[in-house]
Amino acid sequence: METWRYEVSQSPGLPISQSPNLPISRSLFKKGMGKNMDYDVAIIGSGIGGSALAAILARHGQRVVVFEAKSHPRFAIGESLILETSEMMRALAHFYDVPELAYFSTENFLPFAGTTHGIKRHFGFLHHQSGQLHDRRRTLQAVIPKEPHGHELHLYRQDTDYFMMSTAVAYGATIVQNSPVNDIEPQADHVVIRTASGRQVTANYVVDAGGFRSILAQKFGVRDFALQTHSRGMFTHMINVPCYHQTGGSQEAYGLPFRMSEGTLHHLFDGGWLWVIPFNNHAEATNPLCSVGLLLDPRQYPPRDDLTPEEEFFAFIAQFPSIAAQFANAHAVRDWTRAGRLQYTSNQVVGDRWALLGHAAGFIDPLFSKGLYASLTAVFILAHRLLQAKQTGDYSAAAFADLQTVTQNDVRAADRLVANSYRSFKDYRLWQVYAVMWLLGAYTELVKLNMMRAQAGTDRQAYYDQLITLKLVGGGYPAFEAVAQQVDGIMATVDTADETAVTAAVTQINQIFRSLDWIADPFIALLDGKTYLPKNKIRLSLLKPGAGFMGNGAYKAHFFGDLTMRDLLVYGAKEKVQFARPYLARQHKKLYQKRAKR
Repeated sequence: METWRYEVSQSPGLPISQSPNLPISRSLFKKGMGKNMDYDVAIIGSGIGGSALAAILARHGQRVVVFEAKSHPRFAIGESLILETSEMMRALAHFYDVPELAYFSTENFLPFAGTTHGIKRHFGFLHHQSGQLHDRRRTLQAVIPKEPHGHELHLYRQDTDYFMMSTAVAYGATIVQNSPVNDIEPQADHVVIRTASGRQVTANYVVDAGGFRSILAQKFGVRDFALQTHSRGMFTHMINVPCYHQTGGSQEAYGLPFRMSEGTLHHLFDGGWLWVIPFNNHAEATNPLCSVGLLLDPRQYPPRDDLTPEEEFFAFIAQFPSIAAQFANAHAVRDWTRAGRLQYTSNQVVGDRWALLGHAAGFIDPLFSKGLYASLTAVFILAHRLLQAKQTGDYSAAAFADLQTVTQNDVRAADRLVANSYRSFKDYRLWQVYAVMWLLGAYTELVKLNMMRAQAGTDRQAYYDQLITLKLVGGGYPAFEAVAQQVDGIMATVDTADETAVTAAVTQINQIFRSLDWIADPFIALLDGKTYLPKNKIRLSLLKPGAGFMGNGAYKAHFFGDLTMRDLLVYGAKEKVQFARPYLARQHKKLYQKRAKR
């Protein structure tokens, strides 16, 4: 067991300009934690969520201990960022004064975040039919805008998670590695945490971020498996995975803004999908690996116990010539992980003096990469409530009820979205229209998140009050929720084996989207057969009063409130400057010089 603490000569509540610099040498750490120490908060698990929460709380003067069953660096998946996740990283950094939490929100932070991470310029989807070469018309590339923050990242999680853990330690948290927790006892005025080695600590509150094997979920029997989505998975890291355009058709032939290797590639097929997430897809890359995972509906493709995971992977993709060609020379560099059904949720997320965080509360499927966004949203809620509880002494379940509501809403939304997507994979016509459902939900959620931060300024409570109204997609907009209910209702009942029924469903969904006066033109273009969203999101048409980006009526009121177009242009210009590489480099240098003088 390793215990690491960081001795800070100043108070943990220092201004940002005086926060410890990272990365941190292990020589700065020293061993030492007695058998009985009292903490404000104990956290189980040191992944991104647990470590981010620990960093925030320690930054604001709370005594925090984090127990990690294993040790860093360690293999983990959840590598593809989405715009909502990146924006939540910026919000956490901004409202909690922990700038390191934004280091993975944009490619512009690569000099600080590290070049082992990949670049993400799009979400790419190729829909395949068994025994046939890929039809280029069955393509979707959802381009990620470069403005104003820069493109996104593929996270090499063993480096990301270690960095976040080190950040927590730098702000004063205690990290105990190689120390599984085997019992947690919430009591009236404290919580007792016992480790497998016999160590015992007490805390005012415990956060279980231990994933599926959450000790609190097991202790209280809160697991619920009654979900629509059914998928199992196998995944690893590989080398020698070329860009799809080297084996399956050139970028020019596909007519796409970006190469498929410049983003997260999803190969779709009836009953499942396969992800390809490269880390070596940019000029600064120092990591040759590529993350690969295969997700299958076990009702359609039962587990192959007669094959190793690797054998099953290659046997399965052999039926899709264009996928098989991409992996003809690839091989794994670490053991494959194979998991049974992935879906679960929890009928209780908070209790008196405890909470489940992230995948400890539930998980659906990585199809749309929304798990980390949901986890960081939960971190924001938990941090806000725990800072309040330190002042009020109220650690009751009622005081943290918002976390349960938001977490369960997120799980339900993800389950509906993924389950209906799997149904749509049966027939490309269904996927073509349902993809607009997902994209519209993501777009509106992002707009709302951005505008919440623009409107709140430095008022964390104002931001929090809006955050808890969101439901993973749609930005809390009632009109979107009505559309989603209609479309999902059609998808849930359509007989995907009946071509006539599919045609009718596609027609209905088309009509629903085309009737909306607040849907942007690029989404309609996808319905008309276009294979990508525009590379340049900034167009003069967006500035047209009443009909552009800001819209009018209820749409404008919900997303933009009293903000004017001038307010948005000023806000966007400031964001572009603050997240530009030259500005970030200058601020980093100034911070180093200040510390060097102390």
